[in-house]
Amino acid sequence: MTEELFREDGYLRECEAEVTATSEQGVCLDRTVFYPMGGGQPGDVGKLVRSDGSEILVADTQKDRDSGDIVHITGEQAVLPEVGETVTAVIDWDRRHRLMRMHSCMHLLCAVIPYGVTGGQITDGRGRLDFDMQETLDKDQVTAELNRLISENHSMRMRWIADEELDAQPDLVRTMSVKPPRGAGRVRLVEFDQVDLQPCGGTHIASTGEIGPVRVAKIEKKGKHNRRVAVVFDGE
Repeated sequence: MTEELFREDGYLRECEAEVTATSEQGVCLDRTVFYPMGGGQPGDVGKLVRSDGSEILVADTQKDRDSGDIVHITGEQAVLPEVGETVTAVIDWDRRHRLMRMHSCMHLLCAVIPYGVTGGQITDGRGRLDFDMQETLDKDQVTAELNRLISENHSMRMRWIADEELDAQPDLVRTMSVKPPRGAGRVRLVEFDQVDLQPCGGTHIASTGEIGPVRVAKIEKKGKHNRRVAVVFDGE
């Protein structure tokens, strides 16, 4: 399977890689910095640069369900590289960084609203979570609490635990609708110091201050036991 460089370092912007397969869908590499769609986070976009300087645009990134390989989705008219060819995989860093900031903000939102998460989605500049709760939420209060945690600049660290360790600590899993990424015998935990700890396969910033100011754009009642909270960057 594709070596997932982004799992250990979300700040990698490019890497050299060997083409392992091509198809109508796109290109597979032996290693990549491109994050595949999953866990509510969109797949990365960017380009593959060939040795002659020509570029192949990557419009999306997804994981093949059968092989587990990461597929860099290209346009129908793209001239694909040969298997065995070396290319440089380059992500759209500005977009990725905004997604990292918002994904990390969603973890802080879990700390501010301590209820089970029944759904969620992250887009460029916006994120939302659905909480299993009946209580009424105050938009200004949630905004203030989020910005307080952001301004305190809590550091982020990652560590890996075995599947069995996670099974023994079910309270670590906050998301009721999305299961933590498994399959390799271990699961990655993302921790914001003294704020939030939960399994997550997404990309994150190094400390909360990097998120920047945010505001709660909307709180909706989506059912008797569901409150949807949407967050955007403030001033962007």
